[in-house]
Amino acid sequence: MTNNVVNEVTGKVKKFRRSRTERMLAGVCGGAARLFGIDAAILRVVLVAATLFGFGTGALLYLICWIVVPEEA
Repeated sequence: MTNNVVNEVTGKVKKFRRSRTERMLAGVCGGAARLFGIDAAILRVVLVAATLFGFGTGALLYLICWIVVPEEA
């Protein structure tokens, strides 16, 4: 599994890392928001909606990312 995204403008590879600064719990939403260039609050709302309407799917995805995705240096 690769967790890299190539920036189309600069051609640089952006890596998915848990954020140390934009965190509520483990920094997963902050890191994903930085990777995709969106606000972390929007991503958190989507994650809560996925947890409520998806029978816990959002919480399970968050837990998996917490374990698998490394923290930024």
